[in-house]
Amino acid sequence: MTKRLKDLGKNKTGIVTAINCSGASKRRLIDMGITPGVEVKVVRVAPLGDPIQISLRGYELSLRRSDAKDILVEI
Repeated sequence: MTKRLKDLGKNKTGIVTAINCSGASKRRLIDMGITPGVEVKVVRVAPLGDPIQISLRGYELSLRRSDAKDILVEI
């Protein structure tokens, strides 16, 4: 089942399948290590839902929901 990263709940894990943006936004996400095939886990969600904290490749990263909506994950 494919979902957007922003729709994963706390402590849920998924494998990145695609990044649906282009240009500088896509390059920035790739530079942060978010590439197809990498496993990501949602660690925390802020009380109002933005940002979300994810764990990948041995480190944690905070993303805005607007960026997380462009990342598709397979759960």
